[in-house]
Amino acid sequence: MPDEKELSTAQRLVGDFAPKLAELTDEVLFGDVWERPELSKRDRSLVTVAALIANGNTEQLTGHLKRAKGNGLSEAELAEVIIHLAFYAGWPRAMSAIRVAREVFGK
Repeated sequence: MPDEKELSTAQRLVGDFAPKLAELTDEVLFGDVWERPELSKRDRSLVTVAALIANGNTEQLTGHLKRAKGNGLSEAELAEVIIHLAFYAGWPRAMSAIRVAREVFGK
């Protein structure tokens, strides 16, 4: 068995309980979908963060905010996404997303 450092995030989070879900996450979602050239990773991050906020999925937001910053989005741009979505996805969802963003970015 590989040691903890060699495991993907999905393998660490769910691999012991749902190894197929970890495999699909690694191979299909991040190995195929995120690698498609029709959208940049920056754009994919923007869309993903917006979808997570709009659907109220803040438990997945921490990792995707970090990924978004790594893919070229600034903290100011990510804050602006949240502000914009307050009017389209709802104030409570935006307020929850801001709380997560503040934790992620140490604000």
